[in-house]
Amino acid sequence: MAVFSEAMSSSRCVFTYFSRNYKHTVLHPCTIVRNAHSAISDNCENYDIIVTGGGLVGTTLACALANNKTLESKSVLLLEGGNKHKYEPSERYSNRVVALNQQSRTLLSSIGAWRHVEEVRYTPVRKMQVWDACSDAMITFNEDYLNNEIAYIVENDLLLHAVDKQLSEKDSVKVVYNAKVENISLPETPGENSAVILQNGGNFESKLLIGADGINSRVRQAMGVQHVKWNYDQMGIVGTVELSEPTENIVAWQRFLPTGPVALLPLTDTLSSLVWSTTTVEAKKLLKMSDEDFVDRLNDALWKVYPKDGFVESGMKALQQILETLSLQTGVSRQLQPSISGVVENSRAAFPLGFGHSVYYAKPGVALVGDAAHRVHPLGGQGLNLGLGDVTVLVKMLAESVRNGATLGDMSYLKKYETSRQRHNVPTMLAMDALHRLYKGTAAPIVLARSLGLQLTNAISPLKRAMVHHASDDDNNICQ
Repeated sequence: MAVFSEAMSSSRCVFTYFSRNYKHTVLHPCTIVRNAHSAISDNCENYDIIVTGGGLVGTTLACALANNKTLESKSVLLLEGGNKHKYEPSERYSNRVVALNQQSRTLLSSIGAWRHVEEVRYTPVRKMQVWDACSDAMITFNEDYLNNEIAYIVENDLLLHAVDKQLSEKDSVKVVYNAKVENISLPETPGENSAVILQNGGNFESKLLIGADGINSRVRQAMGVQHVKWNYDQMGIVGTVELSEPTENIVAWQRFLPTGPVALLPLTDTLSSLVWSTTTVEAKKLLKMSDEDFVDRLNDALWKVYPKDGFVESGMKALQQILETLSLQTGVSRQLQPSISGVVENSRAAFPLGFGHSVYYAKPGVALVGDAAHRVHPLGGQGLNLGLGDVTVLVKMLAESVRNGATLGDMSYLKKYETSRQRHNVPTMLAMDALHRLYKGTAAPIVLARSLGLQLTNAISPLKRAMVHHASDDDNNICQ
């Protein structure tokens, strides 16, 4: 556990360093359009709030704003750079799924979108088992199945369809598709409006501009804030795989390999969704393999027995004896993972993995949510959950500002949003980054340190519950 603490402490120093030393030296990417207001015609459309980016986070935010009793009278414009999302129900599962935590489901239920998911399909996760390929150290969550579901597996396109369908019922929200942003102008003094000019000539102004426009956010660039980022030289392979035998498929499995974690998420009694993080070179090879060869490599990743170091083995046995002496669970009980018999044709794909974090989430009249503010390694399945947590808190803060007579872009309330979310997001992101780096090592002292930490955490139930509580974002409640 000390290794985890040191890694997180080091990463915190990185953020502090960037915040203190670079915030005054970053060149403003949009200086050229700072005076774009002067070019906007008198027929510019005005809205209370403009949201750029119509993905899952941006669309959910627009819906949540319209659904909030305090904010429902505010006019909202959602700018989506692509075409309108079309969803066609199919027996075939999409290869892109998300693992929603309890708080994300609560948010989706509060805006009426979850019922549309329930009408089609989703899969609850009742148990999670994570283990180290180099030592077999293991941690399980919800092992007795008696607690509430710990996650819900939903296809990305179904979830976006559900939110889109609910948004279509909100009269206070206008959606513009194929909205390619040409220029963004932010307030130079408090009280001014933000302005967005589209490539097709559309002009819009608002009291509050919210960037939900992804990792290459134009809004973040216009803010001129420091964005700390790095690539992992890894890709995440996704696909839909067939289980060798039908089973009560309610367990999420994750095995840490020296090249990256491989995970199986439940879909049906015979299908699981694969998320396999590995080196970029290896990922490209795996994508080119035949289905049969790919399945062989996947089963190898799930089942291969790695040589055990004597030093590590001795340390693990000593810990087990201590745990038994203290009457703590030793974690030796293991449920065997499934074997894979096939991969659904043409379901394999891959995407690059990286880390990113904006030093600031807000400035007067502007705020960032989702991937525009933060990007995290998928090993914890927290990417979308962090973004939906942003939505929950931002809506709460904006409603509070309106009730207290402040403007929507008031920095004091946006700062509360920023502080609340960074206190949650930064530790989560740093923990995921630390785990990624920790499990890349194969030296015996590193393997022993992480294995002892994992096994000790598994033995201390209150610590595990605290981890689940933090991952579920339970402290953030949406204000209706």
